[in-house]
Amino acid sequence: MDSYTTIIIVVAVMVILGSVLGLIFYRRKRTDRFQGQYGTEYEETVKSLGDNRKAQTELEKRQKHIKSLNLRSLTTEERERYLKDWALVQSKFVDDPGQAIMDADRLIIEVMRLRDYPISDFDERAADISVQYPTLVSDYRAAREISVKNMDSTADTEELRIATIQYRSVFDELVKPTAV
Repeated sequence: MDSYTTIIIVVAVMVILGSVLGLIFYRRKRTDRFQGQYGTEYEETVKSLGDNRKAQTELEKRQKHIKSLNLRSLTTEERERYLKDWALVQSKFVDDPGQAIMDADRLIIEVMRLRDYPISDFDERAADISVQYPTLVSDYRAAREISVKNMDSTADTEELRIATIQYRSVFDELVKPTAV
């Protein structure tokens, strides 16, 4: 083999190796970006879909969906009304925690509807929330799980208290003036 052929082979191997390393680096950076943006929601999506690429595709799909919506903030009057409604939910907890949880769930759906989120399905609501509030979506899912237990009369008062706190964190973000 002459030196010209050897040089061509070495260059070809370096190009291939560089391409492979570049692809590995790109995928790692992409994974890091999704993990940084979505935190535990990313891990849950990977777990439910089975691999990183499927999870990243799903999260990108959610982002595109949210961008396609015409979401809006609440007006000052709407915000004040819903804050008062939330105060009623919390005060109701003492005498009827089960009803308070149902009212909290209903109130969040109402605020989401007013802000122009699609609300027909819980999983869709959770997916939509995960884009703008990735750290809160686990609270929303956990509160909803307790709410379902409440409908079956199997949730205890401590679980209902926890669900109220979790719903409150989601509610607070949804009614913030800058939450668009």
